[in-house]
Amino acid sequence: MRIKQTRRNRFRLLFAIFAFMSLSTFAQQHVVTGVVKSAGDGLPLPGVNVIEKGTSNGVVTNMEGEYSIKVSPEAVLQFSYVGFKSREIEVNNQDRLDVTLADDMESLDDVVVVGYGTQKKSDLTGSVSVVDADEAKKVISPDVAKLLQGQAAGVTVQSSGEPGGFVNIKIRGITSFNNNNPLFVIDGVIVDSPFDFPTGEIKSIQVLKDASAAAIYGQRGANGVVIITTKQGTAGVNRISYKSEIGFQTVPKTIPLTNRVQYQQITSAAEINAGLEVVPGNDPNSSLYIDDVDTDWQEAAYDTGVVQDHNLSLSGGKETMRYNLNLDYFKNTGYFTTPQDYERYSTTLDLNGEKGRFRYGAKLAYTSSDKNNFSEYLPGETAVVDLLQAIPTMPVYDENRLGGFGGADNLTQRAITLNVIGYQSLITNLSERNRFLGNINAEYDILDGLTYKFRASADRLDFKNKFFNPPSDLGWYYITTPDEAALDVSNGSTVRTIIDNLLTYDKEFGKHTIGALAGVIQERSDYEVTTGRGVGFLPDEIGEIQYADAISGTEYRNTVTSLSYLSRINYGYDDRYLLTVNFRRDKTSLFAPENNTGDYFSVSGAWKLHNESFIDLPEWWNTIKIRGGYGQLGNNTIGVYDYAAVVNPFASYAFGNSLAPGTIAIDIKDPDVKWEDTETVNAAIETGMFNNKLQFTAEYFKKRSSDLLADVPLPYSTGAFPASITTNAAIIENSGLEFTLGYSNAEHAFQYNISANLGTLSNKVIKIGKDDLPISGAASRTEVGRSIGELYAFETEGIFQSQEEIDAHANQPGAAPGDVKFVDVNGDGLITDDDRTFQGVTIPKVNYGLNFSSTYKNFDFSFFWQGNAGNKVFNATYQGLMVGQYTNHHIDELNYWTPENTDTNVPRPIIGDPNGNNRASDRFIEDGSYIKLQNVQLGYTIPLPEDLFVSQARVYVTGQNVLTISGYRGYDPDFLSDGLFSRGFARGSFPNPRTVALGVQVDF
Repeated sequence: MRIKQTRRNRFRLLFAIFAFMSLSTFAQQHVVTGVVKSAGDGLPLPGVNVIEKGTSNGVVTNMEGEYSIKVSPEAVLQFSYVGFKSREIEVNNQDRLDVTLADDMESLDDVVVVGYGTQKKSDLTGSVSVVDADEAKKVISPDVAKLLQGQAAGVTVQSSGEPGGFVNIKIRGITSFNNNNPLFVIDGVIVDSPFDFPTGEIKSIQVLKDASAAAIYGQRGANGVVIITTKQGTAGVNRISYKSEIGFQTVPKTIPLTNRVQYQQITSAAEINAGLEVVPGNDPNSSLYIDDVDTDWQEAAYDTGVVQDHNLSLSGGKETMRYNLNLDYFKNTGYFTTPQDYERYSTTLDLNGEKGRFRYGAKLAYTSSDKNNFSEYLPGETAVVDLLQAIPTMPVYDENRLGGFGGADNLTQRAITLNVIGYQSLITNLSERNRFLGNINAEYDILDGLTYKFRASADRLDFKNKFFNPPSDLGWYYITTPDEAALDVSNGSTVRTIIDNLLTYDKEFGKHTIGALAGVIQERSDYEVTTGRGVGFLPDEIGEIQYADAISGTEYRNTVTSLSYLSRINYGYDDRYLLTVNFRRDKTSLFAPENNTGDYFSVSGAWKLHNESFIDLPEWWNTIKIRGGYGQLGNNTIGVYDYAAVVNPFASYAFGNSLAPGTIAIDIKDPDVKWEDTETVNAAIETGMFNNKLQFTAEYFKKRSSDLLADVPLPYSTGAFPASITTNAAIIENSGLEFTLGYSNAEHAFQYNISANLGTLSNKVIKIGKDDLPISGAASRTEVGRSIGELYAFETEGIFQSQEEIDAHANQPGAAPGDVKFVDVNGDGLITDDDRTFQGVTIPKVNYGLNFSSTYKNFDFSFFWQGNAGNKVFNATYQGLMVGQYTNHHIDELNYWTPENTDTNVPRPIIGDPNGNNRASDRFIEDGSYIKLQNVQLGYTIPLPEDLFVSQARVYVTGQNVLTISGYRGYDPDFLSDGLFSRGFARGSFPNPRTVALGVQVDF
């Protein structure tokens, strides 16, 4: 008993000593709590390591990013998380430390998505631009392509302010005379256009720019590849996020046009100079003189548009089943006071999970959009052109005319001028699109390193178009009678199905790493459309086809199939030497059987010099890598059955007094037409300094596209219409330099990231058909030895001041004092079309972008500049306002030549323009260079109580298209054109609006 008592006393003594020591230690410590969030999107970060520096004392944040740790008051806490920059923060007796971790964008171990797989950024051997998706998404747009403007070197984007308007995008220049749009791949699914998909759910964007990166896509990769990955669900606590933006849009500038008095002055002078009587509406001495109408058409048409985007997402799940559901609503009511707008509903559901060796996923996306289109009365005459040329003596409204809108009169005004507000309001021009995109995918690890991947995807687009032109009276030239009133409708669908079967093998053997890919891709596209036309409607009659007096219709369908075999090998040795080889064989039904196969390959390599033992870099210089590659790509952009001639088997011919049956060629085809081919060569150097805070890349590329499909002229005796044949006949080259520079600093309270890119481009035509005949465009010419679509026009040398000057000049028919003097370039003494000269390239020689983003405490601020330089623009809008005829005029026209006003470069106005003063000349050619403040944003994250059901709330204000620095006299130097032969022809593109938007983002 005594022994037990002694042991008990000893135990009590030890317990007392231990308790005393524990209390003493606790007295020297206190509890620090807080939440760790991502600086990029403000979401909590689970699994962050929180360690007291110099000790093993540490904890891990929970699913809500929360932590609690006991430390000494003088402790330093270290926060670290994969993919984010680590931080050290002194406690300084604080009880709560809320921390944000910045994305480690400079980490060379980041995984990027490439064709049919992923790679570490440091192991890339091809040219891949990684776009900062968070920065790109600050641009409000329904089109993913618009987000890429200025974000990556070598990527050029043209856009317009039309609600729901499409965007032209090109990667490293022009590689085809037909389709130059890059291939878009969304979550592994090949998509021709990303127009129907919301931008809010984008997680990452990669641009594959050269053959060594894009060759794995073979027939689809010649124009470059844009790979988009959307957000997926993550295991853990369910999350709900809501984001809402509402913006107000206005036209940044207006064109100075003449008012009623000024218009009447110029037009009357033009009639007098032509020996005509002044029209009554412009003659103060006439009883029909118009002095009570003075319409400012820009003021009447331009209003404040509204753009709104609302996004709700839900995500969560377990490892065996993760989900992400996204609901999105986008609407853009344009700045025109007409019904044209764009509205879109979208929903996407992503499912993924894994169990042991098996992984699976599914993506379901549905989009429904309605676009109320602007209509063109004549091809090329956009609503903007009609608006600017509308005369001020025409009223907007007139209840006495059918339809209720004003118009011009032949007797009083003689102006062929369209009331664009009335026309766009009366016409019904609707496009409805319903698109479903779905895929299922599965992966199974057969052996260690060997994986089988399966993906089946479907992309279905159902469309419906309706164009109804009712009876109306918009002036003497624009009268639609009941017999002429017409309705055109079309309903159709495109369905593409793709099945991928892939095997991948990834393994390390000591210093050797091997990655292999082999697969078979099967694809089928079906297209069908049914069209109907109804003619003859009474005023106020329902615009449906059954009410038409005459009805007709057509039906068309086709099917295109392809089969592809692909393979890739990645090899690395000792993290120093890297090699990538791609091969792909494509077979397509678009060509004749003997020409339907194309083989494409690429080889690229890289050398990490910083890992060589014989290279001793300074301590501040972390990495240096050189890489280069060569590859071939294809392009099968050709119409269905364009290798088969079209004939008329019912072409009878008269022989004597009888008709003999016969056949005649209608459209001649080249049966040997084949793939377009593109070869690329590129070399680059990449380097990182100051712990990779500063990263720089310089790259040279050269791209040669041969066997381009071009329309070669044919003799009219062939009977073909048009008198040309599409065949492989052209060669073009693109070359340039690209630079990217980035710097980030997240070590202080003020954190920031700066990234800049610059790309140069030189385009040259090597061959056009057998005879190298030039191709004419709008005020342009494409000729061997020069750039595509160079401006081609007359040169001017002032104004004729007298008849003696005219007589001493080269023969210029129709010239009189006050007319433009054109240069006799070839010196033959006669002004003809042969005196036109090349006036400048229309493809920008330089494109650039600059992003800056920063955070300080709860505030964040960012801006984005973008621009281009070295290109010329033919301002056809300005040309149409300086013609000096019956339509409205630019204010510059008031300075027209008269015997009393000779110190001017504006010719006399004259009806008919006998001298061709308004022909395409250097009078209308301008510098297309510009720099834009495309986006600026200021945000504030609202501090919230710990126990609130809302985990984060952020409000922000953003401005888009804030400032443009340019000498261009039109609305916007960033205008939409066809992007090829007439790329620099500015004719009424809708100006990009200036947008001021308010936004809120709430996470639950």
